[in-house]
Amino acid sequence: MKNTLEDDHYCFVCGEQNPHGLHLTFCIHNGKVITEFIPQKIHQGYKGIVHGGIISTLLDEAMVKASLMQGMPAVTAEITVRFKNPLMAGEKAIVEAEIIKISKKVIEASAIVKKADNTVIAEGHAKLLRQD
Repeated sequence: MKNTLEDDHYCFVCGEQNPHGLHLTFCIHNGKVITEFIPQKIHQGYKGIVHGGIISTLLDEAMVKASLMQGMPAVTAEITVRFKNPLMAGEKAIVEAEIIKISKKVIEASAIVKKADNTVIAEGHAKLLRQD
């Protein structure tokens, strides 16, 4: 049974109505979904270092958006994240995601969070369950 996915604009990452959300906007270019984020002190784990859960959230959202913005609503079934370098509060992060495989029920996607100088912060891979 598939869920009915409804947007009430309160998504933690992109919802413009969520007063505690990140308010990110995504665009799609050549099949890649892209957004930018400048984390603040409130997003840290250890002093000055952005919490891994926030970075994982960015990867997850970007991969789902890559599917959604190409007309395939989906939810995350499985996600793996590999952290490479720390992201500091106040540093701009660029998030990119793309679909790598599509089947009848599952979409595989990959994503990356990197700094402006292309230093990789984290990489993600997900299996998304199609909801269309």
